[in-house]
Amino acid sequence: MASKSPPIVLVTGFEAFEGDTSNASWEIARALDGWSCEGASIRAVELPCVFGAAIDKLDEALAQGRPELVICLGQASGRTEITPERVAINCDDARIADNAGRRPIDVPVIPGAPSAYFSSLPVKAIVRDLRAAGLPASLSNTAGTFVCNHVFFALMHRLATSRGLAQTRGGFVHVPGLLSLALATQVEALRQLIRTALLVREDVRESGGQIH
Repeated sequence: MASKSPPIVLVTGFEAFEGDTSNASWEIARALDGWSCEGASIRAVELPCVFGAAIDKLDEALAQGRPELVICLGQASGRTEITPERVAINCDDARIADNAGRRPIDVPVIPGAPSAYFSSLPVKAIVRDLRAAGLPASLSNTAGTFVCNHVFFALMHRLATSRGLAQTRGGFVHVPGLLSLALATQVEALRQLIRTALLVREDVRESGGQIH
């Protein structure tokens, strides 16, 4: 009898953007490719930083196998911590153009879809465990309105509406640029994040609110 394939954790990162030669999100994702955690195998996929095309690439990755978890990463250069995102909104509103020159303004990511989706990752438990390990982390309540949120919303809509993905959990995590936090530290943080996401089903009830 053939042995059963291990569960898959799909981790995505973005290509370099806006003149940069690398993107922390993809550097982290590809460093994790093939790693095993709690019996699951990590598979990394690079997404284009392009509205529409990024969702197409995500759909291709989802179609290759039914992952147990999907963790999409994006670089937020102004941040200095690992920040799991709480909510995705159904709005593309680009301050600048993407890598294909596209700049949608005030249009839905998916017409007719709900206004927002919450992450199905245990975002507060992730922050708790990262901090306990001495790694910088905080909860974020906005993924912006650029390609990161675009992918986050599309992912959560797929998980909510596709019968084949009904048991899959997922979400989005912003990471700092590599000048703000070393790659080795970020890879270590994502290893802990994945472990927590696999083991924790019910999120903890701890304050993650913000005044501003």
